[in-house]
Amino acid sequence: MNPRAVIADDEPLMRDQLRARLAETWPELEIVAEARNGIEAVEQTVALHPDLVFLDIRMPGKSGVEAAREIAALEFSGALVPEIVFVTAYDEYAIEAFEQGVVDYVLKPAERERLQVTVERVRKRLAQRATPDGVAASSVPHEALHKLLERLQSQLEGGAAPGTLKWIQATVGQQIQMIPVDEVLFFISDEKYTRVQTAQQEALIRKPIKELIAELDPKQFWQIHRSTLVNARAIAGVSRDFRGRQLVSVKGRPEKLEVSRSYAQLFKGM
Repeated sequence: MNPRAVIADDEPLMRDQLRARLAETWPELEIVAEARNGIEAVEQTVALHPDLVFLDIRMPGKSGVEAAREIAALEFSGALVPEIVFVTAYDEYAIEAFEQGVVDYVLKPAERERLQVTVERVRKRLAQRATPDGVAASSVPHEALHKLLERLQSQLEGGAAPGTLKWIQATVGQQIQMIPVDEVLFFISDEKYTRVQTAQQEALIRKPIKELIAELDPKQFWQIHRSTLVNARAIAGVSRDFRGRQLVSVKGRPEKLEVSRSYAQLFKGM
């Protein structure tokens, strides 16, 4: 029987991309369901008993870590707990999981070469389950798995950033695109959306500045206003207008970004 999997991610584009990459790297793998959040992921796992589950770490309703904890605690009649593969945009989540050796990971966006490594490792573990002592062997890492998931859950609940964000999932026209964070010149928020500006394009995300601050490298992205973050590497200069306000010029852009009084110390002496 071919191995079966569930994919859970709140972004349809990411689910589509992972499904396409898996079709290339693991053509015999059957994707039996897709979930839009952690709640659906657990429900699909209970109903379908897949061999593995791909879980985006950050999802609405229930995070991938919360879903993984529930899945790991499930008791299946005559079946083993599925293998868990985290899908994440955060390097440090991936490193932690990798070092523990009890789950695998895929970094967004799913690149063919790295996904192939994950596929080979999961296939090997599934093959071991099919051996006479496979059931006993498969139960060994459960304690380590629970400990890892507890740590990751504590990280999420504490509001600590799991690492610095490497990619932004943003809307460009009618499409969702993956934009490397290093290419972003600045972020500007209004009440509903945040504008993501690169040298080539403008995009929108539904994420406020306060959330971005927690996820971005503070040495690279400076907050200069309650609604503005600027890539320090993209700053061309700082000037003052006739009212004495500091204005940041960005390389290759006509805009001048206002620096509020609260952040004026960033450019002290200018």
